[in-house]
Amino acid sequence: MHWDLDRHKIVIMSHFPLRLLDGLSEDILDLDEGQRLFSRGDPIRWLYIVRAGEVHLIRHLEAGQELVMSRSGPDSMVAEGSMFSDRYHCDAISMGPSRLSRFERGAVQARISADPDAIRAWSQWLTHSLQAARTRAEILSLKTVQERLEAWFALDPESEKSPSTWKSVANEIGVSPEALYRELARRKR
Repeated sequence: MHWDLDRHKIVIMSHFPLRLLDGLSEDILDLDEGQRLFSRGDPIRWLYIVRAGEVHLIRHLEAGQELVMSRSGPDSMVAEGSMFSDRYHCDAISMGPSRLSRFERGAVQARISADPDAIRAWSQWLTHSLQAARTRAEILSLKTVQERLEAWFALDPESEKSPSTWKSVANEIGVSPEALYRELARRKR
């Protein structure tokens, strides 16, 4: 398989333009592993930025599976689609000890609406987030663990030397940790 590096050099996790939040009132939240930030159907009042740790948006399927819709790490917004929605469409769960900043959604909306530079920064960030989501979808469309892993390494060649954890890589590329470990062992032979 050939992976076009130039076409796909996109960072999977897009950092939120934090300058949009300068001067706004902020609360700090600390979450433990497995702690829920919000639930599907909850009314939306806050915008959350991950400062440390990782929060996943999870949708629970009728058959009992969990579908990870989004992963937010440091300097990333949780549930960017909630900015202009009334209710959350997923559950948000902390994947380990996490620290978040919480901003009132109405204040952020007012800031974005009142400032052309803020509108531009918000639009650019959403564009990068959309590109990252499309890249992840493309990786997940690949058939084999080998193809997915090669595509993931192509996005960030340094990641092969020091991934955050191989389990998180497995989650990112949509394979079981066991399948990933088998592929890594095969590559070493």
